[in-house]
Amino acid sequence: MPAPPDSRRHFLRQLSLGAALAAVAGPVPAFSHPQPDPMKPADSGKLGFAIVGLGKFATQQIMPSFKDCKHARITALVSGSPDKAKQLAQEYGVAEKSIYSYDNFDSIKDNPEVDIVYIILPNSMHAEYTIRAAKAGKHVLCEKPMATSVEDCEKMIAACNKAGKKLMIAYRAHYEPFNLDAMDRIRKGELGKIKAITSDHGRPVKPTEDKADSWRVVKKMAGGGSLMDIGIYALNACRYLTGEEPVEVTAQEFSDKSDPRFKEVEDNIHFTLRFPSGVLASCTSSYSYSEVKRGRVFGDKAWLDLDPLSDYYEHNMKIGDDKGKEEPKLKEGNQFAAELDHMAECVRDNKTPKTPGEEGLKDVRYIMAIYEAAKKGKAVKV
Repeated sequence: MPAPPDSRRHFLRQLSLGAALAAVAGPVPAFSHPQPDPMKPADSGKLGFAIVGLGKFATQQIMPSFKDCKHARITALVSGSPDKAKQLAQEYGVAEKSIYSYDNFDSIKDNPEVDIVYIILPNSMHAEYTIRAAKAGKHVLCEKPMATSVEDCEKMIAACNKAGKKLMIAYRAHYEPFNLDAMDRIRKGELGKIKAITSDHGRPVKPTEDKADSWRVVKKMAGGGSLMDIGIYALNACRYLTGEEPVEVTAQEFSDKSDPRFKEVEDNIHFTLRFPSGVLASCTSSYSYSEVKRGRVFGDKAWLDLDPLSDYYEHNMKIGDDKGKEEPKLKEGNQFAAELDHMAECVRDNKTPKTPGEEGLKDVRYIMAIYEAAKKGKAVKV
């Protein structure tokens, strides 16, 4: 199929993405993965995933998590780095014929071992590869943010609907035990009537030290800065913790434009969300302060802390009231494996994913409203 004007090839010409994508991908991790047993037949009961993009997140978090999956397995790889793809294919038992480049990606339609395509690429490439995957007859799991514009989100949903394929956005916190427990406690009224939420997400972005960060400070690739990357965790958490949709947003943004990291994208942004019930949420995101991923919910009976709220591992919860506080001991779970299995089950059982394309579209709409509020310096209705 001819590549559309905003295809990867176009980006390569305009932004020298070849170097950027190579930086995102980086070297093959030094650690090894469990080798498949050649004496055991492939588990045909598990649905096959094609991993599109072999960067640090894919190789260090997603791919190792398949060992904990009950319903999902890796059956194909898509990469612009052939040597890296071949090495990872050997480690994960992927047939060499199931290694694809970005140019021949569309031929994945002929691979019956691929049921689902998992897109783990820079934000600006999500729409193109979701649409191409749907046209190839594959279901799609796509990383967040869903896309860099509302229009692209709508195109992704339309393409999957037209093809009759599932589209799920990878909101891993929706499958994480501590977040699920917090939602359950709030729904049961353990905190009383919810009054307010605070959530802060930040990490230092270091494109010169960590090449995997290089695309994150290029607006045409990332769509924005800290809000798109990590502020979305705070935004989405406020929505799933309240179970409501905001009706108004305000925002303020500050970026040191003398810092080369922030020539194109924002660093610090503070935004507030007003919900129909009266809940007010105050959130921050930053690319320059020390790593933080926390959230606190204030009810009229008690408060609940998740610190961290959105880390990969080692979560922590505290609940307090006027009598004291406690730290519920919950079993840590592999949120990535749970997410992958959920997608596989939705395809197998023809169910709507918990986090469908419409969920991703909502967040992108709110993000655009937050940017508008910061630019205009006044509240924006949503």
